[in-house]
Amino acid sequence: MLSMTGYGRAMREVDGRTLTIELKSVNHRFLDLAFRMPRNLMFLEDEARKRIGARLARGHVDVFMIYRNQRSDARKVSVDRALFDAYATALEGLRDCGVQDDRTLMSIARLPDVMTVTEAEEDQDALRALLRETLDEALDALVAMRAREGAEMKKDLAGRAAHIEEMTLQVEARYPQTVEEYTRRLRASIEELIGQSVDETRLLTEVAVMADRSTIAEETVRLKAHIAQLRECLEKDEPVGRRIDFLVQELNREVNTISSKSQDVPITQLVVSMKAEIEKLREQLQNIE
Repeated sequence: MLSMTGYGRAMREVDGRTLTIELKSVNHRFLDLAFRMPRNLMFLEDEARKRIGARLARGHVDVFMIYRNQRSDARKVSVDRALFDAYATALEGLRDCGVQDDRTLMSIARLPDVMTVTEAEEDQDALRALLRETLDEALDALVAMRAREGAEMKKDLAGRAAHIEEMTLQVEARYPQTVEEYTRRLRASIEELIGQSVDETRLLTEVAVMADRSTIAEETVRLKAHIAQLRECLEKDEPVGRRIDFLVQELNREVNTISSKSQDVPITQLVVSMKAEIEKLREQLQNIE
């Protein structure tokens, strides 16, 4: 089980080229990637998306790339000869006006736009190989952090599932007592009203109707089945967030049904506690891949 929150960083230097990649992920319904990278690396975005998508299923991931090329051929200097000649001609005219000619080659080269420094065309194959190595290392770090957080979340989810199961068993054990207590209350009420013994056949019929309307056997069976499935999901080595989210919805549905059927105070108290645990499960699920 993986959390959707994590951070990974890697830096590689190969043949004068240095690439640093940082990955920061938070929870999101789907896999959402946001890139911040130099323009000369933008041709690598599609490949980076595929490599990240092969490792992650969900989460918003910010991808930061910093690139430095310190090779001797990383930049080239070009001279605008036509502009250079135009400056020279203009300076000749100033000399004719009596201005002292103190020109040097470097002084003319410093004139605006005579010389320009541009980035040399990158070796795309070399950059692609550098990206793969650096990104894979950053992904390893990110996934490792998400796995550590996921392990803690797994313990928490398992504990809450066990607590819900324990309370389900308590509800099951309590239900027969509610029928017995209802029978006693109904008998006492009838005897108080009519002042004589109760017709046992009619009493049992009334109790049977009540028991049929308030039975929670199906709900508790489904609750235990959903909890068993949740435990299976926790052991899977794959994204299970959506599956567990569905199971939590089903748990909530069954508990609500029990709440609507039962008028028993102890069962109602258990239902309130179960709802609180289910809500905590739902909160944790927001960050499970």
